[in-house]
Amino acid sequence: MRKLIVANIISLDGCYEGPDRNVMSLPMDEAFDIYNAERLAEADTMLLGRATYELFRGFWPTVAEQIDLLSSLSPAGREANLAIGRRMDVIDKVVVSNTLQPESPGAWQRPITVVDRANIHDTIDTLKQRHGKDIIVFGSRTLWTDLLAHGLVDEVHIMIGAVMLGGGTPVFEHRHPASFELIGTRTWDSSDNVVLKYRPRPSPST
Repeated sequence: MRKLIVANIISLDGCYEGPDRNVMSLPMDEAFDIYNAERLAEADTMLLGRATYELFRGFWPTVAEQIDLLSSLSPAGREANLAIGRRMDVIDKVVVSNTLQPESPGAWQRPITVVDRANIHDTIDTLKQRHGKDIIVFGSRTLWTDLLAHGLVDEVHIMIGAVMLGGGTPVFEHRHPASFELIGTRTWDSSDNVVLKYRPRPSPST
């Protein structure tokens, strides 16, 4: 069975985004880009909420043309960004939304699949039964915390950004208690961020 893996960055004080919903308040450094590129390479399906999808659609298709951005990065960070852009172009994309309409590929090589929120749990069950690589979730806090509460997430990879935002959106909000098994960590000499990899423990009811 395929794994559904969530990979997100949060602040030391547990925020998913800063004040005014600014995700750029988080330290998305070279390590962040490298780790996301690695996760995408191990996946063949990307699952996103509408807002995260629209954010990605407005940035990643043209990342290779953003000369100012690329020139400001280290060689490793530059290659990671280009690798993410290439992989996002061809990976299957499933977007959960009640308002977004199916669209032609446009800036992407492959069209997206739009799934109504009411049907997402059944859709995930079906996707996980298919043969293939991982299903990866970036961003999309409302989506993945719901999937986590319903036992549909196999691993949570949280990058702890070395910053306190002093406000913003808590990553876990109004959710049931849960426990996790630590299955790995990751650090970089070039970064103060650290990745903690967890596997949800079965709830007592299961």
